[in-house]
This record gives sequence, structure tokens and C-alpha cells, in this order.
Amino acid sequence: MNRQLTARRAIAAVATTGIVSLLAACGNQTEGAEETGGDKATAVSAPLADKLPQSIRDKGVIKVGSDIAYPPVEFKDPASGKVVGIDPDLADAMGKQLGVTFEFENGTFDTLITGLRSKRYDLAMSAMTDTKNRQEGVDSETGKKVGEGVDFVDYFTAGVSIYTKQGDDKGIKTWADLCGKKVVLQRGTVSEDLAKAEKAKCLKAKKGKIAIEAFDNDQQAQIRLRAGGGDAGVSDFPVAAYAAKTSGGGKDFQIVGEQVEAAPYGIAVAKTNTQLRDAIQAALEAIIKNGEYEKIIAKWGVQAGSVTEAKINGGS
Repeated sequence: MNRQLTARRAIAAVATTGIVSLLAACGNQTEGAEETGGDKATAVSAPLADKLPQSIRDKGVIKVGSDIAYPPVEFKDPASGKVVGIDPDLADAMGKQLGVTFEFENGTFDTLITGLRSKRYDLAMSAMTDTKNRQEGVDSETGKKVGEGVDFVDYFTAGVSIYTKQGDDKGIKTWADLCGKKVVLQRGTVSEDLAKAEKAKCLKAKKGKIAIEAFDNDQQAQIRLRAGGGDAGVSDFPVAAYAAKTSGGGKDFQIVGEQVEAAPYGIAVAKTNTQLRDAIQAALEAIIKNGEYEKIIAKWGVQAGSVTEAKINGGS
């Protein structure tokens, strides 16, 4: 977003027309110099602004679709009501590189790609796992094409974890132990895909089916488990770990077993918007190189998932 500085003029009262003309001329030269300096300052402060599509530069805003109920990735701070977390912090840092503001708009997770296709959002940034199915617009359960795929700029790596009520793991140590149990999770996620795949394994092995209860967001699943409405929850490792650390002062939940299926989180962009995709990649690369990325990741205690480069469509 280009900004120009308007020069300040201080015109003193003078006695002769000649001196007035001279001062006016000097004022014009100063104005031109300040405007030139302003352009240079903008270029320095937002070095990647020219990589964005002109329409976004003109607006100065990138609209981001996100399920803002997924701490610590993105959530509303109870005290301020502001959207905070890993994704908003990374977006702010990239916005400085691009000279724009990232505006997060809340939506249920399983509608974010649809919102991207309909151009309601410019990006979807919501702990979304980069998968081939999403790249190609294929439904993970039916294997059928459901729409245009998306491109991803990968920015983090996370696996999926099982968590239970603190001190009551129901004998669950591995995914195989979920047979015959009730699992709560968020709809439309990789966690749901993995739970359904494990359910099929349980049925094939005749070990009892997994009952799956899916919710619009992960916090609803946590409330259900806390109230005794399930045996275990399944979620991305950073989210499960954050819930175990903070919910009920760390007394509500515990992580059981190891995280599985580590895969990249990606910032989703419409396949038709390659210029925006490449600008996001360049901005992410810039904050990785200047150290801002690692500071943000460390702030939220999730250094195990940090990346060293911004890949496009690195998921499988």
C-alpha cells in the first residue's frame, strides 16, 4: 500500500514580492523531496508490497477466513476480545512485509474453502492441513471431486493427538485403543478423517466400532469431553497440548500416546490467484529469514512444529 507524505508549509509574512516568490519556490522543492522520501520509506517499510495484486494493494486489506476458536492457533482473547494466536501473529508480521492488514473473519472450518472459492475470503488461514485432496478439490471420504482445489503456502508442521480427561484415560494409549470408545472432535478436519479410518480398522478387526461425535469447533468438543460425553478427544497436537496446559488450570485434560500423521499447515489460496499465493510465500520466507517467525513460534511454545522454508503444496 503506497502512502505519500504531504509536505508542511510554513509561509512567513514578508515585505516584498520577490522574497515571497523565492520562499514559495523553496516550499515546492521541499514538498517534492519529502514525497520522494515518503515513497522510499514505504518501499523500505513494506519491501514486498509490489508483489501483491493491485486490487489488494488498493484496498490495503487481505481478508482471511478462519475458524477463530482453535487456541493457540487462533482464538479471541477473553479480556480484550481481539483475535490472537499463532496465525494472527504470523499474519501481522507478513502484513508488515506486504504493506497491508490481514483481517480475520470467523467461519466454521468446513466452510472456509467454499468461502475462498466464492471470493468471500482472499485466504483461508486456520490450522488447515495441506493435503492432496484439498489441493485437488476431492472429498476425503468419498474420493469424489467436489470443487476447484486450492494452493497452499505451508507454514507449520503438526501431528494429531489423543487427549482424555485428566487421570481417566479409559485405557487409551494408542489409536487402536479407541475401538469401542466414543471420540469427540471437530468436523471437517484431518482428525475426523483419521478417526473414521481407525473406525474402519476396528470394524474389520471386530474389536467394536468407534462412536464419533463431530462439532463445529474444537472448543465444543472439549466441553463435551469435560462433561463426560466422550471417552477421548482428537485434535491437532498444538491445540490438544494447549488445552491440556490451560483448561481448568491444567487439571481438565491430558495427552495420551504420541502424535501421529505429522503434516504441514498451509495458508490456502484460490488456484486462480497465483500472484497472491507467491506474495504470501515471499512474505513468509522474509519473516523466516529475519527471525520474526521463530520468535512468534517460541512465544506460543510450539517450536517443534516450526519450518525453515515456505513450500507451496508440500502436503501429501
